[in-house]
Amino acid sequence: MDPTHALTPREIVAELDRYVVGQQDAKRMVAIALRNRWRRRRLGPEMQDEVLPKNIILIGPTGVGKTEIARRVARLADAPFVKVEASKFTEVGYVGRDVESMIRDLTELGVKMVREERQVQVEGKAREVAEERLLDALLPPQPRPPGIHSPGEVPAVPSRTETREKLRAQLRDGLLDDREVEVEVTDKAQGMPIGVVGGPGMEEFTGNLRDMFSQMFPGRRTHRRMKVAEARESLFAEEVERLIEREDLQREAIRRVEEAGIVFIDEIDKVVSRDGGHGPDVSREGVQRDLLPIVEGSTVTTKYGMVRTDHILFIAAGAFHMSKPADMIPELQGRFPIRVELSSLTEADFVRILTEPRAALTRQYVELMQTEGVNLAFTDDGVREIARIAVEANSRTENIGARRLFTIMEKLLDEVSFNAPDMQGVAVEVTASYVQERLGDLVKDADLSRYIL
Repeated sequence: MDPTHALTPREIVAELDRYVVGQQDAKRMVAIALRNRWRRRRLGPEMQDEVLPKNIILIGPTGVGKTEIARRVARLADAPFVKVEASKFTEVGYVGRDVESMIRDLTELGVKMVREERQVQVEGKAREVAEERLLDALLPPQPRPPGIHSPGEVPAVPSRTETREKLRAQLRDGLLDDREVEVEVTDKAQGMPIGVVGGPGMEEFTGNLRDMFSQMFPGRRTHRRMKVAEARESLFAEEVERLIEREDLQREAIRRVEEAGIVFIDEIDKVVSRDGGHGPDVSREGVQRDLLPIVEGSTVTTKYGMVRTDHILFIAAGAFHMSKPADMIPELQGRFPIRVELSSLTEADFVRILTEPRAALTRQYVELMQTEGVNLAFTDDGVREIARIAVEANSRTENIGARRLFTIMEKLLDEVSFNAPDMQGVAVEVTASYVQERLGDLVKDADLSRYIL
């Protein structure tokens, strides 16, 4: 088991602090939820079934860190994680997607995670077998020369073993990568062709149908000519598939999804209305009622098997400007017992966002410019000025939180980014005056600010 599974709530919050600024209440709640999963696994089987996850609603405007907190928690837990927008679902799934698709997507991710782990385990063996198959193709068996009836009569030539080992050395050194070779591979395109079925929401059905036929008609063996480099990877992929036990992989993936999966439902406020009962409000309430059994605990059919949702952690998020969590249907409210309000970001928060996280925006731009030989640096007063402009732009137009920084930084550094290939060895210092020189007029002009910042 990965050691990060045993992180304490305090350690989880400390890890989140490296990527997300502020929002301590939200971090505490998701840290407790994550730790409770570790605690549940240490209970007896009977009690494990009774302990259900405490689903969370994160309430706050866009760009304050709701999605990032959920995404980082999933990485800490090494758990399957999927983000969906509630507004893309419809009551019956004809115009949008049906709500069960989020569990199918989560299962796909679980299978991918387990497959990658198993691939690491069998990689050595798969490369070894692929290499032998490639050497067989490079050095096919040679018939005995005519007139030669016994091995003793064969002229003295380098033994086949010596030749094979020389080829092996050249192969490993990459000296044969551009040589063409004929290898036997599985032609997956030979399965039954399935066209795309018309109509929104049918792509998933088409994909499942294609997968079903690919298993029934796995493809025939065929000989193809390709370069050695391509043949090596093709044979390696075949051997990996052969060495990984499909049923065991799917079993482990489903177990991981059921026990550790996290579904982040964004924009849940978009399917909540203050006064329901007619028009589109009925459809929104229908989406809530469709979500209810998934969140409450049900069994969803996927192409890998049946998946129970009882112990999947659901984290919902929304701005709730026009509604509030209490406007959700009562049954769904009860399935999200923990509500956390995230605060709007201040100028001080923007300064921290620009400098503190491991992948802070200022660091990203510094390293990007270093690839061109440009020495970019941000002074403290320059960072504060960027933060001040971000807050002002958010107050004048729509408040999009930290996402405003992306727009401002791009506009601020567009000239440097464009000319960087011709500026090797040049030092650029972003000071407060530098920021004012490039953005000051835009900030003063409210109309331009709305369009550009």
